Amino acid sequence: MSGKSSLLILGFILLILPAVSKDSRARELDEAKTDATATDTRATNLIVGRWDLRVEGTDGPYSSWLEVSEDAGQLKGRFVGRFGSARPIAEIGFTRGVLRFRLPRQYEQRQADLEFTGEWRDDQLRGKTIGEDGKELTWTGRRAPALPATASPVWGEPISLFNGQNLTGWKVRDEKAAGCWSVEQGSLTNRRGCVDLISEARFSDFKLRLEVKLAERAANGGQPSNSVIYLRGRYEVQVLDDAGQPPRIDGMGSVYGFLTPRTNAARSAGEWQTYEITLLGRQVTVTLNGKMILEKAEIPGLTGGAIDSLEGDPGPLMLQGDHGKVWYRNITLTPRRP
Repeated sequence: MSGKSSLLILGFILLILPAVSKDSRARELDEAKTDATATDTRATNLIVGRWDLRVEGTDGPYSSWLEVSEDAGQLKGRFVGRFGSARPIAEIGFTRGVLRFRLPRQYEQRQADLEFTGEWRDDQLRGKTIGEDGKELTWTGRRAPALPATASPVWGEPISLFNGQNLTGWKVRDEKAAGCWSVEQGSLTNRRGCVDLISEARFSDFKLRLEVKLAERAANGGQPSNSVIYLRGRYEVQVLDDAGQPPRIDGMGSVYGFLTPRTNAARSAGEWQTYEITLLGRQVTVTLNGKMILEKAEIPGLTGGAIDSLEGDPGPLMLQGDHGKVWYRNITLTPRRP
C-alpha cells in the first residue's frame, strides 16, 4: 500500500471516529429509554433529580416543580402545583423513556387526581396533563439548576425599593386589578382580594430587610390575615397571623411547604414585625423580630404561585396580596456584587 493511500485511510478513520462515538452515546441513551423499567439503574439515572416545570394553562402559562428520587429500586417523588405546598406523589413510574405520575388534588378545583405523562428526550421532559376545566394541557420540564451559595459574598449598596409615597418601581401581577395596592401613611397596603405586587427590578443574591404588619382578624372578616414574601418571585417566605402557635412548615417564617422555622417568633396581628432575609443561591437565612429562625437552609425548589420556572435567572421581589389585608414599609435590599 502506498504512503498516500495510508494517509487517506488514516484521515478517513479520524473523520468518522467522533461520529461513531456520538452515535454510541446516543444508542446507550436510547437503550436505557427503550429497554429499561422504573427499577433499572440506567433509566433511574435519566429521571432522578429536580425539575422545573412550565404548564401551558388555558389562562396562561404557570410554574410547577417536580422532584424524583430513588429508594431501594423504587421511584418516589414530590410535586408542587400551581398553588399550594410540596406533596408526595402517590404513583410514579418511568418506562421506555416515558414518565407517568399521579397524585391527589390539594387546592385544585377538581375531583379527579392529577395525572401527568411526559417523554424524556435530551434531558428535557415534554408531556400532557388535564387542567381543572377538563381541557388537555401541555407541559415541559427542565432540570433545576444547582445554584450553589457563594461562600464569601461581597455586598453592594443598599437599595430602597419603596419610596414611601407611591408605587414607583412596582407593578401588579394582573393589570385587571390595577389600583388594589396603594400607599397608606407611608406603607404599601392592599385591598382584600387583591393580587400580587411585583418589583420592577430583578435580583440574584441579596440581603433583604423589611417591616410588615398583618390586619387584626376583626378587620379581616374574622379570619387570620396572611401574605407571602416571594424571593426572586419564586420562593415564598410565609407571613401569617399565628403568633403563639408552634412553628409549622406553613407557618410564619417558613419557606412554605419546604422549611420549618426553629421557633415561631411572630408578634400579634396589628404590630409591626421585621424580617431580615439573606438569599445566596438556594441557601436562605431568615431572622424574624431579631431571632434567627432559619440558618443557611437549602430551598429545594419552586413554591406554589411562583412567577416563573426560570430558577437560574434573577427575579423580582413579589408581595402576595390576595389572601388578606397587610402593610409593608421600609423595604431595603442589598444585592451581592458579581
